[in-house]
Amino acid sequence: MDSLSSSFISIFSQSNSTVSHPPPPSSSSPSSALRVFSVRTEERPETVTTTKRPSGPKKQPTSLNVRKRELSSVVADQSLPATIFNAFDSIINNFIDPPARVSVDPKHVLSDNFSPVDELPPTDCEVIEGTLPSCLDGAYFRNGPNPQFLPRGPYHLFDGDGMLHAIRISNGKASLCSRYIKTYKYSIEKEAGFPIIPNVFSGFNGVTASAARMAVTAGRFLAGQFDPTKGIGLANTSLAFFGNRLFALGESDLPYAVKLAPDGDIITVGREDFNGKLFMSMTAHPKIDPVTKEAFAFRYGPVPPFLTFFRFNENGEKQADVPIFSMTSPSFLHDFAITKNYAIFPEIQIGMSPMEMLGGGSPVSADAGKVPRLGLIPRYAKDESEMKWFEVPGFNVIHCINAWEEDGGDTVVMVAPNILSVEHTLERMDLIHASVEKVKINLKTGMVSRHPLSTRNLDFAVINPSFVAVKNRYMYCGVGDPMPKISGVVKLDVSLSEADRRECIVASQMFGPGCYGGEPFFVAREPDNPDADEDDGYVISYVHNENTGESRFVVMDAKSPTLEIVAAVKLPHRVPYGFHGLFVRESDINKL
Repeated sequence: MDSLSSSFISIFSQSNSTVSHPPPPSSSSPSSALRVFSVRTEERPETVTTTKRPSGPKKQPTSLNVRKRELSSVVADQSLPATIFNAFDSIINNFIDPPARVSVDPKHVLSDNFSPVDELPPTDCEVIEGTLPSCLDGAYFRNGPNPQFLPRGPYHLFDGDGMLHAIRISNGKASLCSRYIKTYKYSIEKEAGFPIIPNVFSGFNGVTASAARMAVTAGRFLAGQFDPTKGIGLANTSLAFFGNRLFALGESDLPYAVKLAPDGDIITVGREDFNGKLFMSMTAHPKIDPVTKEAFAFRYGPVPPFLTFFRFNENGEKQADVPIFSMTSPSFLHDFAITKNYAIFPEIQIGMSPMEMLGGGSPVSADAGKVPRLGLIPRYAKDESEMKWFEVPGFNVIHCINAWEEDGGDTVVMVAPNILSVEHTLERMDLIHASVEKVKINLKTGMVSRHPLSTRNLDFAVINPSFVAVKNRYMYCGVGDPMPKISGVVKLDVSLSEADRRECIVASQMFGPGCYGGEPFFVAREPDNPDADEDDGYVISYVHNENTGESRFVVMDAKSPTLEIVAAVKLPHRVPYGFHGLFVRESDINKL
């Protein structure tokens, strides 16, 4: 999850730094039977380049200690400048700024199923339970971080190179493919044989470390090792389909277009600037209106305008920017929501603080004195003259689930997980509790009210995509145990909160001891039937068993009171925990 705009990262383009995200597993103690790879820091995963399907599944290890990564057989000879800069990197990472905190210690952050895997060409899978429904003909893609090189120093969960894991389904059969997104960063580092472009979250810890890493980065740039104008993002966060094109997204860069070959292989088409109209970066969470087919998006950064709103028409053509100067400080703005008439932006207590890192802090940090706000702007605004801001104390939103209008347009409703203890967001994700809340804004009076829909720790929520921007009833949320591990999926019935403030969970499927999944995704049984029930479909996800090292693709009946698993596919390759996914129908794959 690239969590900064490219304009921000480019200011601090440094060489071998890393990130500081909360530890994936529980970070209470780094000593608790963690299994890690024992490797040299320059080592990288072997890369499988053939697309020939192996005759049978191969067993994949579940953590870094189970197998040792070999140096790639083809590594470019290092030039003298590269040798010098790599030596300086080693000095910084080993003596000036070693990974002292558990939250940036790669032995902890990359333990168990957070550890990276090799690429996998299209490989047949075994359906071990039930039958795959015909509405799943297409492909489910899941994006996430998978570092090409094991970190030399501090490392943050958000820092890995983007890898897509796509399960292609056709006529009840399935195949899996895992491929790196061939970003500019990935490509030049693969050719060089070592990391070049820096990470942000864990690389700037105090004046000395920051100055040292910036100096090395400047040296690499002057030596011609990389060109920041070609993008330095990871494309490791999510995917979006609009304008008959599929994009891998990370908010620190432009989108990367990808497509699926006839045999199920994943192909990176390239970095997309939409005929020169898209600058620097774009959110990893654009919103697609299911009726108009338009895509609404934004970018944010550390310099004014801190927020810029824009959209793409149904043909995927980018429209004019709408700069938002009324957001007066740089805020961490990862997601937003749309209704039929508005776009809603959450300005939360987490902000970008470039100067904070000089004192040893993170470039992204929480400000307890800041009052969160929600900003509403008409979807087709030409400028920000109609932008309205509403203070919502204590409401810190990272992800938005949905939004709509009521009372003839006088009331705007948004549902989103509210991150409690927001100060732990970057360092101790295991301490975060996300409370799904329903917020109502009366546009006439300015009154804002909100209430929780569940007491559970829920995030990574999805809905039936046909209900984006309109009032819906059902939501499917990942259960944090703790975050970012997802121990199960629950179904919320939002309508239950309209009469009273009771718990809205109406169905639940827990994956079992030692089994964890990721963000669920809803696939409608009859996507072209306007009369179909909202919950008539399936909830899908990858699930990993840490006891056996086996990963599965599971299909749950969305109408079932237990979200019953009606089909399961044994995967020939471990799928690490990641971020966001997308199901693309066969008819849409054929348009790529």
